[in-house]
Amino acid sequence: MRRIRIFDTTLRDGEQSPGASMNVEEKIQLARQLSRLGVDVIEAGFAFSSKSDFEAIKAIASEVEGSIICSLARAKEDDINRAWESIRNASKRRIHTFHSTSDIHLKHQFRVTREEALQRSVDMVGMARSLAEDVEFSPMDATRTDLNYLCEVVEAVIEAGASTVNIPDTVGYAIPGEFGTLIKALFKKVPNIDQATISVHCHNDLGLAVANSLSAILNGAGQVECTINGIGERAGNCSLEEVAMSLRTRKDIFPADTGIKTEEIIRTSRLVTKITGMYVQPNKAIVGANAFAHESGIHQDGLLKEKSTYEIIKPSDIGLHKTQFVLGRHSGRHAFKTRLGELGFNLSEDELNKAFDRFKNLADHKKEIFDEDIEALVSEESISVSDEIYRLIDIRITSGISSERSAFVKLKIDGEVVEKKELGDGPVDAAYRAVASMTGTEYLKLMKFEIKSITGGTDALGEVMITLEDDGDVIRGTGSDTDIIIAAVRAQLNALNKLEIRKRKAL
Repeated sequence: MRRIRIFDTTLRDGEQSPGASMNVEEKIQLARQLSRLGVDVIEAGFAFSSKSDFEAIKAIASEVEGSIICSLARAKEDDINRAWESIRNASKRRIHTFHSTSDIHLKHQFRVTREEALQRSVDMVGMARSLAEDVEFSPMDATRTDLNYLCEVVEAVIEAGASTVNIPDTVGYAIPGEFGTLIKALFKKVPNIDQATISVHCHNDLGLAVANSLSAILNGAGQVECTINGIGERAGNCSLEEVAMSLRTRKDIFPADTGIKTEEIIRTSRLVTKITGMYVQPNKAIVGANAFAHESGIHQDGLLKEKSTYEIIKPSDIGLHKTQFVLGRHSGRHAFKTRLGELGFNLSEDELNKAFDRFKNLADHKKEIFDEDIEALVSEESISVSDEIYRLIDIRITSGISSERSAFVKLKIDGEVVEKKELGDGPVDAAYRAVASMTGTEYLKLMKFEIKSITGGTDALGEVMITLEDDGDVIRGTGSDTDIIIAAVRAQLNALNKLEIRKRKAL
């Protein structure tokens, strides 16, 4: 059975989704989880693009073990030097450089000849190879490139030292049969192709990124570049979880598998949602809320008789556990800590104490505590009590059709108790105004406000996710509570604490 490498670019291409930017701390958190998931290569960013990207890649290279840490670089000397500086502390590292090869790109964007593009590609691969042993090259817009010229480029960059050559469907133009034929042709026409791993990077503009990637595997590709939840530019990228589970489920078609620890898929998917603020649509394959939901009476009857009648994947295979009533109001700290460990959380004493207090409070208001509830409590980015600048003490709401909509909010700000009453269009708006007034953050722009239920029932834990903008800087906050107004205030304070901590660290 062939081993297919998984090259995860959630932190680079995935972050290029509109509104999905991440700060350094969030990138490190996600990189650790990607390593836990078992991805072979983590493309941690584009080092030359910004100072924060460089710092994030450098921190990941120093702190994350297991996966190869990669930085993207254009086929330019400054880019490649910057990429090397960002990854040089990693135990396993890769430079990924690229240059367009399609005539439409060469003529209209780069304004160079084929010969000039080829020479630049060879020179920069050689330069990258002088710094790092592991070098990847991508001929951008490969699926719209003349085949003979593409073969010439692939052969030349392998000769120059590229150990991986990636064939990108940059604009999502290809269809599966066509893309598979292209990969097959490269194996037939490039004489030294056995000296490199052939990778594919497919975009989803026509909804075919996963299908194209699977077709490439059938025709010899040894690496797939993808993202968690399929996020990425425009319509997104090839979805990691769909590729991994397709190979695992259809061994009769694909004599290949990945090193992905599929039990970590759901947790990774949810972490990406938390960090980016991009919810997964309910009907999304593998990780969507409806992926294992059956409403049809015929389907339910079959499932009750035999699971395999309508489920081709066991929920537990991707980390969906059916244990429901795990803990309650009488559960102790030790039981709570043990369950956190089973769910994959490793909290400091300060974080554990804070999470346990919130758990006990939730247990007093909710009859059943589900794993999803516990994950929501601790997945909000942990801010230690000692670092917490803004803390919610109390909130009281007045609302009605014929009465005023107001909120009375009491906060502790840097140890001092402050309270404020504000009117609004509704209780959430009033509470938001009160918090903004007390914290002096009325200038922040509220870009997104989303509410969802974590579990079912009228006592469900509600989760609020907000996105604020501070002069181009994006800050996300999450909050959860059985009272959605309290959850909204928690989300606002979560974001404001992140912003204030970030500002104080910069001083």
